[in-house]
Amino acid sequence: MTNRLAQCQSLYLRKHAENPIDWWPWGEAALAKAAAEDRVIFLSIGYSSCHWCTVMEGEAFSDLEIAAYLNQYFLPIKVDREERPDIDSLYMHALQLMTGQGGWPLNIFLTPQDCRPFYGGTYFPLQPRYGRPGFLQVLHAVRRFYDEQKEKLAAQQATLWQYLAPTTDLSPELELNRDLLCSGIHQTMPILEDRPHGTCFPMIPYAQALLQGVAVSSEAARLEGLCRQRGTSLLLGGIYDHVGGGWHRYTVDPQWTVPHFEKMLYDNGQIITYLARLWQQGDRHPHIPYAIAQTVQWLDREMTAPQGYFYAAQDADSFRSAVDSEPEEGAFYCWDYGELTAHLSPEELSQLQRDFEITPEGNFEGKIVLKARHRREDPAAIAPVLDTLFALRYGAATPKDRSMPVATDNRTAKGQPWPGRIPPVTDTKMILAWNSLMITGLATAALVWQHQGYWQRAVRAAQWLHQHQLQGNQLYRLNYGGAVAEIAQAEDYAYWIQALLTLHQASLVLGDAATPWLELACDYQDRFDQHLGATDGGYYNAPERPDLILRQREGIDQATPSANGVAIANLVQLFLLTDNPAYLTKAETSLRYFGALLKDSPQSCPSLLAALQWYLYPVSLQIRAETMDQVSGYWLPTAVLKLRERLSEGEPQPLALVCEGLRCREPAFTLEQLHTHLATLYLHH
Repeated sequence: MTNRLAQCQSLYLRKHAENPIDWWPWGEAALAKAAAEDRVIFLSIGYSSCHWCTVMEGEAFSDLEIAAYLNQYFLPIKVDREERPDIDSLYMHALQLMTGQGGWPLNIFLTPQDCRPFYGGTYFPLQPRYGRPGFLQVLHAVRRFYDEQKEKLAAQQATLWQYLAPTTDLSPELELNRDLLCSGIHQTMPILEDRPHGTCFPMIPYAQALLQGVAVSSEAARLEGLCRQRGTSLLLGGIYDHVGGGWHRYTVDPQWTVPHFEKMLYDNGQIITYLARLWQQGDRHPHIPYAIAQTVQWLDREMTAPQGYFYAAQDADSFRSAVDSEPEEGAFYCWDYGELTAHLSPEELSQLQRDFEITPEGNFEGKIVLKARHRREDPAAIAPVLDTLFALRYGAATPKDRSMPVATDNRTAKGQPWPGRIPPVTDTKMILAWNSLMITGLATAALVWQHQGYWQRAVRAAQWLHQHQLQGNQLYRLNYGGAVAEIAQAEDYAYWIQALLTLHQASLVLGDAATPWLELACDYQDRFDQHLGATDGGYYNAPERPDLILRQREGIDQATPSANGVAIANLVQLFLLTDNPAYLTKAETSLRYFGALLKDSPQSCPSLLAALQWYLYPVSLQIRAETMDQVSGYWLPTAVLKLRERLSEGEPQPLALVCEGLRCREPAFTLEQLHTHLATLYLHH
């Protein structure tokens, strides 16, 4: 028997539809019932490709004894964090304040009258283990605490609220200058340093901000080294799928070897952007364009809808056979040593062992995750051996760059006659924010390498989003098979405008101005200001809603950049491109609103640091169309390109005009003068 989640569109929610728990989706009906019956709300938040969410679903959430107790004494609510990042952000912040850590699944208990949190955690096992109590023990303790210690609960919640509420009331009193920027960069640098233990995440918002900071920091050499090392880890480590392309979410070890195997669109879009900029900044190793090309093949093959937009994510777990009851982590991606010896010639195996860490014992529970030993000068040299592994995984007849069928749920995964291994489940929903990050990545790569294929993919996706996600005066965050859902949030607007601006810049170099990308960016910025803008600076995470106990304006970065950091950088670029000072005024007001965060905790907000650099060092390059291709090889991290129209006949015809902030250099009449200007940008800082 299914519960009410079976009627939801979210793949994550539907995965819990056959639990014995009487789940409710988040909404007015569930919250009203909890309040009327004085039932503590058990709020569980996760996402479809989350490994430990899947584990808890198969253990605690499928247990009849737990379900009976939870159904009687609690009101259980499930939320897909990808549908409602505003709810997730609020209660994740609360959990981090309560416990000092966070993660998914996010399981938190709320008082029914006001939805305020008072206890929470992440993964709870069925029985006590891993130093964690069993979930039924947790439920008993929480219910006793709620029933018997009302005064202590109220005091605990009051203390938590003092720390939770100020996120919407930050001090604007701070001078915006180079000292603030450089201090913030210096404090952020250790986050990219290799550590002797623990997990390794891409941390791309940090890497992007520090790479941009190379242009102005007095610690440029150290910054450059950290940024290039992060690129090397991403290219060589097991976090990268060397056979099929694309990056996994993170690794569980500090050597970047064993990943959590889910692949998220948002990671891959950001990493493509970062590596393209790393190349532009000076790391010209051929491994960078090779990995991006391989990842675009994965995007074409497994993550692109027929309409041209991109799917959200792929699971970490997959089935080894159709008779298995539960999927296994990494089954699609790992290799047995015997499998390699059986299908590769001795010469091929020897070549694979020279390039990758291959041992009979393996490096992940007796299996082998491919991790490269070094950057190959000719990345394609190992391609024939990896092609054999590709055929073993996907089937010999599966092309690398053509769309293949995807498994949309476990039933489909086990029920199809796949030509190779059973693939992980793909969450096919369209998320505007994540699609925007991938469009930015593709457009950036198209600009750097003047690659028409990347450009066409970015344009096709962007045109579809503009045509389908804007309904009347409302922009929508999600699309399920042609049906929009959930009003757009701040990250949707900010990343989407960033993508439109990147498309505009790439179109100037690639010579394609068929779509008015800049005009669209201005239009969506107006909508952003209207729906989510705050008069005293910054943007609210989401529209005002009665189901939110706080309306946040988030400046802290997570796996994706903060919406406000991206939005402020967008505003500076819009000012440079349109000469409208209102955009610059909004950028300054917003930076001042987040001033205390920039001063006191810059290592938590690298995207705001990057926005501050845009504000302090804005550059405008007005260049004639026939000269545009002269700038694509330069690292110009806070510069925009503008098309310079020809003056009237008979007047001198400068090739370019380079302006820094509110002052312009002498016009460049020759390519030599232009190159001199570009080579000396930022040096006087």
